Amino acid sequence: MCCHQPHCPAPDDLDREAARTVASHPEQGWSLLCNGVVVFEDTGELLPDGRVIAPHRPGTAA
Repeated sequence: MCCHQPHCPAPDDLDREAARTVASHPEQGWSLLCNGVVVFEDTGELLPDGRVIAPHRPGTAA
């Protein structure tokens, strides 16, 4: 999907969130990346093949 040079990370790459944003809807809490990944403000992700990545916020120190 990506036409950038260098190409953005693929949806299966660990750094997939580094892909460029092509549509942003902060009022709804999500953005679409050029690799087809939908990222949510809670850090969850929806991959193009339908797999769900659970939110992965860093823990907070008490």
